[in-house]
Amino acid sequence: MKKRLRELGKRYFIDAMGAMALGLFASLLIGTIFRALGMIPGLGLLAKIGGYASSVAGAAMGIAIANSLKGHPLVIFSCAAVGYAANLEGGAGGPLAVFVIAIIAAEAGMLVSKKTKVDIIVTPFVTLLVGGLLSIYVAPLIGVLAGYIKDFIGWATFQAPFVMGIIVSVVIGMCLTLPISSAAICASLVMTGSAAAQGSSEGLAIAGGAAVAGCCAQMIGFAVISFRENRWGGLLSQGIGTSMLQMPNIVRHPQIWIPATLASAVTGPLATCVFRMRMYGAAINSGMGTCGMLGPIGIILGWIDAENGCPYKPGALEWVGLVLICFILPAVLSLLISEFMRMRGWIKDGDMKLPD
Repeated sequence: MKKRLRELGKRYFIDAMGAMALGLFASLLIGTIFRALGMIPGLGLLAKIGGYASSVAGAAMGIAIANSLKGHPLVIFSCAAVGYAANLEGGAGGPLAVFVIAIIAAEAGMLVSKKTKVDIIVTPFVTLLVGGLLSIYVAPLIGVLAGYIKDFIGWATFQAPFVMGIIVSVVIGMCLTLPISSAAICASLVMTGSAAAQGSSEGLAIAGGAAVAGCCAQMIGFAVISFRENRWGGLLSQGIGTSMLQMPNIVRHPQIWIPATLASAVTGPLATCVFRMRMYGAAINSGMGTCGMLGPIGIILGWIDAENGCPYKPGALEWVGLVLICFILPAVLSLLISEFMRMRGWIKDGDMKLPD
């Protein structure tokens, strides 16, 4: 029984979750990087390409999950529509909805696949029926769960800057690593002081800065502390891609999440209380971290776009704070904490190894 549970745990929480992260990277996240490059004058075409990639995130995750479960071809192809529907209906909890629903739909499809003479009809029909119904009725409930997180963060934005800095940085950063859309949460809470965002306030601009700090801490933190296992490929894929790639390893070794999370608990209040780092760019950038460098880029674009209502001209302190909070401190703090944990035997070599 224990052996069977271990096999199921590996099948769903290691293999399927790892595949989902790769599907997300190959669609939404690489698309985000293309859109960031498209901001360079003369390279607007790249932004259009990035839009194409981002629009199929749900389908890419669904296919990746079904493929990791060794689904037959018709099951895998049918899960494209299942993933799209689950991601759409799940809102901020879209990736988590895709993870749950695509697994169930793929397993249902495999129960009937190659069992009849009309497999070309039966297999996609069952897979899509199960996945479609779950997307309609269950995915919104998963979105509601993500909404509770959003409500908690919304409450935190009205607290004292120090408390708010810790809570927003830690929670939004963890959402970035979890299969929950941190960007969607920040966008829905309008975490920006931009004049283009009706009802925005200085408090929301500061909360946006704290969110950037937390997301950068997760991405840069994991990229640096897992360098010995993953080398340059891992550094780039996590540092400008997503720390979600570490989720299968976090399931097996939860302690590896401690360094980056503690780093975010430090950089968050530093951002709000010392450097007063504020987001005046698009609110969605508050939840992107260093994915395509959109977190720092959002802050910089807010500084230089006078129409967005940035009430100050950034000086040396703001630029130094941006570099420290987004890059240097997450790397240094996470590395110090992780090396201490390695010396104590709490983190071992190979615990953060990404699949080849």
